[in-house]
Amino acid sequence: MGRVTERRRVVRIRSGGVGVRPDTLVAEEPLEIRLNGKPLAITMRTPGDDFALAVGFLVSEGVLASAGDVQAVTYCEGATEDGSNTYNVVNVQLAAGVPVPDITLERNVYTTSSCGLCGKASLDAVRTATRYPGIAADPVRVPVEVLSALPDRLRAAQKVFDRTGGLHAAGLFTAAGELLDLREDVGRHNAVDKIIGRAFQAGRLPLTGAVLLVSGRASFELVQKAVMAGIPVLAAVSAPSSLAVDLALESGMTLVGFLRGPDMNVYAGEERVVTA
Repeated sequence: MGRVTERRRVVRIRSGGVGVRPDTLVAEEPLEIRLNGKPLAITMRTPGDDFALAVGFLVSEGVLASAGDVQAVTYCEGATEDGSNTYNVVNVQLAAGVPVPDITLERNVYTTSSCGLCGKASLDAVRTATRYPGIAADPVRVPVEVLSALPDRLRAAQKVFDRTGGLHAAGLFTAAGELLDLREDVGRHNAVDKIIGRAFQAGRLPLTGAVLLVSGRASFELVQKAVMAGIPVLAAVSAPSSLAVDLALESGMTLVGFLRGPDMNVYAGEERVVTA
């Protein structure tokens, strides 16, 4: 299986000095996700937690609701002409009776940012597809002091980032700030899918009462994935997009952006953020 990191030669220029040395880089390889043996999507990811990534992706697309929907998740042998296993092709076999959606390689699916939907059509698609529509009623409350501490806790737990500096992270926390899970990946959407997929495999969906923190910005796709997993609070260290805010408001999610120490912007669901 592909490694999480790889070594490459680099010329280092520091204060006028020049030297050659090996550098540690985060690995990036394609992962093809198949559904019942048929190609569905390809994503560039950091190898590791591939099964969780595949099922998390399918939760995000509204295909899976519970662990019983899956018969098996396997690497595909014979993925190359010589029949070898690259560990870059994963097949998710649905359990008997689970309907197979009409999904194509173009990802003409429910809610992804690349599916050709936009604006209100995208918001309607998420509302229709989600298996966990109870986010708005989730009573969780998060003290502002807890939110303020989350980025440092996330960063402290990023082991691969320390060696490469080239990874996004997604962390799942309780409302009290306890770290439940953390995944790293070259793509922040993959990191979120891995978080969701691991929760799916453990039978913990929907993730009621949970707080999801992502490095970087909060795109529509990340909010969509959180909605599809029943996560009531999403925080990001950078800015959200306009459609991400619209979806958070539509679904009753709390969306926090620019979370940097004691400073933050609450774009939706401010009633869950306890300031006093």
